[in-house]
Amino acid sequence: MAEVIQLPAEARERGGKGAARAMRREGRIPAVIYGAKKDVTMLTMDVRHVAKEYNKGGFFSRLFEVVIDGKAERVLPRDLQLHPVTDLPMHADFLRLSKGVKIRINIPVSFTNEEESVGLKRGGILNIVRHEIEFMVPPDSIPEAIVVDMEKWDVGDSIHIEDITLPSDITATIDRNFTIATIASPVVEKEIVEDEDGAEGEDGEGEADGEAEGDAEE
Repeated sequence: MAEVIQLPAEARERGGKGAARAMRREGRIPAVIYGAKKDVTMLTMDVRHVAKEYNKGGFFSRLFEVVIDGKAERVLPRDLQLHPVTDLPMHADFLRLSKGVKIRINIPVSFTNEEESVGLKRGGILNIVRHEIEFMVPPDSIPEAIVVDMEKWDVGDSIHIEDITLPSDITATIDRNFTIATIASPVVEKEIVEDEDGAEGEDGEGEADGEAEGDAEE
């Protein structure tokens, strides 16, 4: 199961652009928590904390606990607005999670034992078709990644979702045996060498023909 990171927050009552600008001047951003058939919770967060977690990567597939006045709510990021120039967070939306309900989430794909892969050792090229896959997953069972062991795969092989052993409680949203990656044959570049003498010879023949035709017309 993925690690759950805590994000400290403070409750807020005011909304609107003016209040949001005032928060940002203080180094904080507005945020909301919604879902689980409860009222929307309005809050503020330290922009540095949010930016730190976002810059780690995989922000939208990681669980967080937003802590407000000592009370923690387990959430999943659903939207993050970034400043167009600085790329700093400006507003965050979080989905409140509840037990017994599966959520739709993209999970990254990682590849292991590439140095032991039969095909890659023969010069094959790993072609990744899907860097992440969408699943329906219980909130408490979100894996950090879908792991593909490359050891047995050879040149020309295609790795499909049914070739991967998945946790029993997650289901891919695509209802077919789709491709995750392939091992392509090594590309061999061929040099094309032009026969300059031959090319000149053909031009010469063309000129001779032209002259002959001209003599005939005269």
